[in-house]
Amino acid sequence: MSIFLNENSKVIVQGMTGSEGMKHTSRMLASGTAIVGGVNPRKAGTSVDFDGTSVPVFGSVADAMKETGADVSVIFVPPPFAKAAAIEAVDAQIGLAVIITEGIPVHDSTYVWAHAQGGATRIIGPNCPGLISPGRSNAGIIPANITKQGKIGLVSKSGTLTYQMMYELRDIGFSTAVGIGGDPVIGTTHIDCLQAFQDDPETEAIVMIGEIGGDAEERAADFVKANVTKPVVGYVAGFTAPEGKTMGHAGAIVSGSAGTAQAKQEALEAAGVRVGKTPSETAQLMREIIGG
Repeated sequence: MSIFLNENSKVIVQGMTGSEGMKHTSRMLASGTAIVGGVNPRKAGTSVDFDGTSVPVFGSVADAMKETGADVSVIFVPPPFAKAAAIEAVDAQIGLAVIITEGIPVHDSTYVWAHAQGGATRIIGPNCPGLISPGRSNAGIIPANITKQGKIGLVSKSGTLTYQMMYELRDIGFSTAVGIGGDPVIGTTHIDCLQAFQDDPETEAIVMIGEIGGDAEERAADFVKANVTKPVVGYVAGFTAPEGKTMGHAGAIVSGSAGTAQAKQEALEAAGVRVGKTPSETAQLMREIIGG
């Protein structure tokens, strides 16, 4: 099995006809993802050719779902319009909306998150690389050729570290890798993914990548201690960041002792999570656990 995404997932792309949407739709198709449509109100009724595969363009998410049975949307819409695109996906009750867009105002992300509460749509992102179930489906910008299908689950705040960990453990492989994004407000959390991996019979062990700022990793540690029986290894990016320094992601802000890498490492280790000092050391810890 896999979590959130599998070989039966039917994917549409909001913003498919833009430059980023075109580039990554082509890559998703090449990796075997079932892309069944794009969404652009101005180009409804047309189609786009991707190396011989013709993908129809619909005027709305609801129209695309009605015509194709789509259950996943990947959103490549520029920041000023991403809020409206995400709300459209939520209102159409699509099962999964993956918001790749970087630079969405936190107020907009908060509005979308609140709008989605209690509804049918799981949101991943924003400002994330998406998710991949290797050999089955790829929704986002994660390279499909750096790993294979396997028995490790991966949840990460960082896109780049997602790719590195997938490559380092490519010989063992992954059930699903989820890049949840590093913004202050995101849809799917570490805890959501930890629960899903715990419930997935094909996932035998879990890698969790966090970073400085906020308390998401501490809360995830509490959840692991109470609810996760599978082995978990972790890595926290930002050990060398000075206090008050903003790094890359908008959510990576340290205030006093709150949100430091050291505090997060201590919380994780107290929950029985082995924490590596580097991504490579973290991968080695996983090898020791899983015997790869």
